[in-house]
Amino acid sequence: MWDTSLFLNTLTPKFYVALTGTSSLISGLILIFEWWYFRKYGTSFIEQVSINHISPWISGDYRDDNVNNPQLTQSAIPECKVWRNPLNLYRGAEYQRFYWATNKEPLTYYDMNLSAQDHQTFFTCEADAGKAEYEIMQTAWRERNPQVRLKSAHSALEKNPDCATAYILLAEEEATTITEAEKILKQALKIAEVNYRRSQLLQHQGSLMEAEHRRDTNVLIYIKRRLAMCARKLGKFKEAVKMFRDLTKEIPPIMNVLNIHENLIETLLEMQAYADVQAVLAKYDDISLPKSATICYTAALLKARLVADKFSPDIASKRGLSSAELQAVETIHRAVEFNPHVPKYLLEMKPLILPPEHILKRGDSEALAYTFFHMTHWKTVEGALNLLHCTWEGTFRMLPYPLERGHLFYPYPTCTECADRELLPTFHEISVYPKKELPFFIIFTAGLCSFTALLALLTHQYPEVMGFIAKSVVNWMSLPVYYMYEKFENVIPPNLLQQLIRI
Repeated sequence: MWDTSLFLNTLTPKFYVALTGTSSLISGLILIFEWWYFRKYGTSFIEQVSINHISPWISGDYRDDNVNNPQLTQSAIPECKVWRNPLNLYRGAEYQRFYWATNKEPLTYYDMNLSAQDHQTFFTCEADAGKAEYEIMQTAWRERNPQVRLKSAHSALEKNPDCATAYILLAEEEATTITEAEKILKQALKIAEVNYRRSQLLQHQGSLMEAEHRRDTNVLIYIKRRLAMCARKLGKFKEAVKMFRDLTKEIPPIMNVLNIHENLIETLLEMQAYADVQAVLAKYDDISLPKSATICYTAALLKARLVADKFSPDIASKRGLSSAELQAVETIHRAVEFNPHVPKYLLEMKPLILPPEHILKRGDSEALAYTFFHMTHWKTVEGALNLLHCTWEGTFRMLPYPLERGHLFYPYPTCTECADRELLPTFHEISVYPKKELPFFIIFTAGLCSFTALLALLTHQYPEVMGFIAKSVVNWMSLPVYYMYEKFENVIPPNLLQQLIRI
């Protein structure tokens, strides 16, 4: 009935060249369009049409799910802003001990330079002009050599024994234990309180006195915060909590960069006062306030604590997730989307190092700073790490690609890797955002384009050989059709087949 041999014998080599060339051109155009659509919208056009239009149309459940996320539309894409690490260590008592043990510098010059800028901003003012001790301290913060910094601090104290900022530098860098640092800071606190009360009375006598009072306020708050951190490190948790709570009631501008509520959360977690932690989160985990890894992952830990001890991935896959388990998983997804680098450190898939003095939110530096202090809290909650291990990677299936798009938060910044490289020492391997694989249709179209282009080239170079191969392939592919047709013709009467053909 079908005489394909006659048709194939009439085809010339030019036809095969034209056919393969046209196929290559069409598949190339499809590949270009698919790649453009993927770069612009983060997904394959063919895949989107299949899932959102063809499949619902076939199943009879067509609806439009393109609903904008209000949290995404309300949030502006932030720059890679560097923040001061709320839980930064003491250089003399902690960072220096690491250097003695490993002969590796735990802090980069970029990180220390940022700290020097912070100290100059907090601890100096226009009223210091002409005061030898404060002029010495202005230059001391910028010194790279630690011995020169310490020498400058002692020199300032010789000129004025009531120079509180000199005591701060000595507590941070000269003290080799937390106990010594606490002793020096208590001495500085007495001086800072006297200076604060004196400048408070004189602050309305001009702009210089107002600036001096602002500086004295910053010094007092900084010393109290570091004393509270000493108390926490020395195991005096109730004392530390009281000091942190008192500090959170302060409202000077310096409070905007210290993030003392994160110190409070960490101390309460150490005490396993989970109800108090939840109360702090209720105050600070608000859509209008900036997020952090501490906020997001602590919320995930508290949700996981309710279900983690009884969670089993095998059972959950059979019966599905309960409402409490679903809430815990969703909170973990939220935390992982905010900072995707934390789970690898919590699950000990990557080695920890000492955290830097400054962090980049959503970056590797923040992940290190969070995990360094909070890993013990996750280990304390039975099953929490197991729940995290089973669910955290599912976050990336929910996120669109490329990285310029987000789901619950503003898009993940693409500049974090460069900034983290400046903040973290060279011996640390930077954690990067997990890369998604290209959609199947992008790979399929690229392969089809390459294959047809190769066929076009071969057909142009060897038209007779490729024509013979094409005929052989068509004949080979038609054999099953001929076989089925012959069987069908033997079973069905000829008259019936002719009637069907007429119809």
